[in-house]
Formats: sequence, C-alpha cells, structure tokens
Amino acid sequence: MGNYRLGKIDIPLVLCYLFLVFAGWVNIFASVYSEEHSSIFDLSQRYGMQFIWIVTAFILAAGVIFVINPKVYSVLSPPIYLFVCVLLFAVIFLGKEVNGSHSWFEFGKVKFQPAEISKISTSLFLAYIMSKYGFRLGRLRDAISVALVILIPMALIVMEKETGSALVYCGFVFLLYREGLSGWFLLFGLLAILLFVVTLAVSPLAAIIILMVLHGVANGLFTGSLARHLLIIVPLAVLLGFLPRIYEVEWMGFLQSVDMEYLALGIAMVPAVWALVKFIGKKARHIKPLFLSFLCSCALVFSVEFIFQEILQPHQRARIENLLGITEDLMGAGYNVHQSKIAIGSGGLTGKGFLAGTQTKFDFVPEQSTDFIFCTVGEEWGFIGSVAIIAVYLILIIRLIILSERQKDTFTRIYGYCVACCFFMHVFINIGMTMGLVPVIGIPLPLLSYGGSSLWSFTILLFIFIKLDMERWK
Repeated sequence: MGNYRLGKIDIPLVLCYLFLVFAGWVNIFASVYSEEHSSIFDLSQRYGMQFIWIVTAFILAAGVIFVINPKVYSVLSPPIYLFVCVLLFAVIFLGKEVNGSHSWFEFGKVKFQPAEISKISTSLFLAYIMSKYGFRLGRLRDAISVALVILIPMALIVMEKETGSALVYCGFVFLLYREGLSGWFLLFGLLAILLFVVTLAVSPLAAIIILMVLHGVANGLFTGSLARHLLIIVPLAVLLGFLPRIYEVEWMGFLQSVDMEYLALGIAMVPAVWALVKFIGKKARHIKPLFLSFLCSCALVFSVEFIFQEILQPHQRARIENLLGITEDLMGAGYNVHQSKIAIGSGGLTGKGFLAGTQTKFDFVPEQSTDFIFCTVGEEWGFIGSVAIIAVYLILIIRLIILSERQKDTFTRIYGYCVACCFFMHVFINIGMTMGLVPVIGIPLPLLSYGGSSLWSFTILLFIFIKLDMERWK
C-alpha cells in the first residue's frame, strides 16, 4: 500500500511546491537579512520562523497524503465550510486589528487568518455542490446556490476590510466557465472593469460613449446589419463627444438645468431602445440579454462614485488613484509601488547577487518579506530569476488544469480547478501590484511570502488535490 501511494504522487506538482517553498525561504532571508543574525535558522528572525512554518507545512502535507482518508473531504465539506464562515464572522469582532483590518486571531506570538483557510473550505464545498447528480449550472436554483457559496465568505472578508483577499474569489469564475457558464458573463465582467476604470480615470460621459458604441456594434454583428447601426451610432457618439463644448455655448444655457451625464444617457438610450423595439419580435434571442447588459452597465457607470467613495477605504482609493495616474504621490500612496519598480528594474538581466540588493538592505520597500517578496527576486536574481519563478507558477497551474481534466471523478476535477484559480489569482494580483499593474491590495505570493497561515493554507489546498489525484489510479 505504501509503494502504491508513493508511486502515484504527482512528481511535477511536488517539485514545483518544493522549489517555491525553498526559494521563498531564501528570499525571505535576503529581504530581512541582518549581520547580527546571520544564521538562516535563527528563530528570532522571520527567516528562522519561516523554517518552522516550512517544517510544520511538510508535516501537514504528509498528514494529508498518508493519514487522512480522501473520502472525508466530500462528506465533511458542508460542516467545514460552515465552521470557517463562523470564524470569518467572529474575527470581525474578536480579531486583532492589523493595518486597518480585523482579519487576524492572535494567540501569543502566533497569528491566524481565517481568510486563508476559507479558500480551502470554499473550494471543497463548491466541488461538493457541483458534483451532485443532476447539477446544472444553467438551472437558476443551482446557479444561485453556487453564487451564495462564493459570495458569503467573500462578503465576510470584505467586512473584515480585507478587500484584496476577497478579490481572489473572483477567480472562481474561470471554474464556472469550465463547467458551463456562458462566455458572455466573462465578457460582461471585462466590460464592467473597463467602464469602472474609464468612469474613474476619464469621466462618466466617456464611459457612456464607449458603452453606446459597443452595444451598437454588438447589435449590428448579431443582426448582420453592422453598417446600418454604425450610421446611427457614429453621429450620436460624435454628438456626445461635443456635449461639453455645447454646454459652454451661451444660447444653449437652458441645457445646464440637466446634468450632462443624464442627457448623454438619454441620447445613448435612443439606439438601444430602437434596437429592442425593432428586433424583439423577430426571434432575435440576443436582444433581451444585450439590452439588459446595457442597462446594468449604465447603472454601474452611475454607481462608480458611490462605490469608490463609500465602499473603498481611503488607502485603497489613494492606491487606485495613483495607479490610474489621477494623482501622483510617490512619498505616500504610491511609495511602495515606486520603490518596488526601482528594485525590480535595478536587478537587470542577472540581478545584483544574493544579499547584494541595495533596495533590500536599506529597507526602501515596506513589507518586502511578505506582500512585496517579488521585489527581492527581481533585484537580487534579475530578469532571469523573475522569469524562472513565474515559469514555475505557470507549470504548477497548467499541471493542475491538466490533471483536473484527467479525473474520472467530478468532485476532484472541480476541486482541482478551484486550486488552480486560487493560485492564479494570487500570483497575478501579487506580481501585478509589485510591478504597478494592479492596485496594492496586500495579498501574499503563494508559498514564497513569509507567513504561516498562507504557507499552511496553500500547502493543504495543493496536497488535498494531490491526494485526490492519487485515487484516480485505484
């Protein structure tokens, strides 16, 4: 039995895991290195504590592989999910405040973040629900149940003021797409991001113009009458573009009693309503969803200011404004990213060498052993080292997808995709924020960043799948 178990462990996944864990330990050592504490095993330093987390993570991995019966994950996923949701709720009131968020339980020197293990419980529960006999994502009841499983922990994490951790849950949309979710939902999500950014960085008027043009082009493509639609859309888009100038004309002063954005919305509604009336009775199945998406997009455009001002925290607003170029505060909200880009860029092709990073040695980048660990990689190991780390993550994620597709058991396939989604979102957001491509939202780089909660949760998340994959050979 022992030979069977060892022989069926997926070696590429384990090698990727070990490489990232030890690469993280070495880079944590480099990021907070002190000549007074030169031993990497010094338990008074973060790199010494990371060694403890690594050893305990290996023990957890061994327990998942050799001790726990894999059948329990399916059977116990509902109570595990419920228990973690209770923890997420309790930490809001009982947790220790760290950097403005109430997301940590503290027991002496040990801190524990329920949001980390919520990725495991949510992944297991999603696999449990979606692998039930007769489940269909296209059925409203099943779609609502899946949405609630994702949104409940996500909402609780937002209430903890851990918006970054909550965004990871958006990655589950890729799993849903694999299981039958229409690609239109992904397209609508991208459109929502585009409209949010344009509304914030340019103006609501610009967002309305883009929305009207996209709606008209989509309608024209669906009906095979693109030229006719463009004859209507282009003049209206030009008219909307000149609205600010028209409002300045003296004899057009009567328009000033109406907000420009609302007038633009009224004009943009004309072709949308015209298309709805013209094609709704001609078996054009696309027209209702398209018109509904247009209305929802309009609602989003006029909700951006409320979301930005009332829901996001001040430091989150400042970081987004800095990212979009609305403001430039290199000594405030933009300091971390600015120094991070200097550190990564200064590494050049091959890096400055181990323990030779000046940005690291002089503590220019805050949180360099946790959220900004990739800066150390870029500065000391250069472009080659950075590409190597990213390549290992890609191999890990692609391998997870390949193995998931090979599964005979629906539960394991869905869980595997959940694991891949969690890794992808963490890697994309973390590396993106260190390079100034996404706002700084404070989430760790999987297996690389300092911290026991993160390392343990990703270890358990990954090795549960490795164990479930081993069952495929029985």
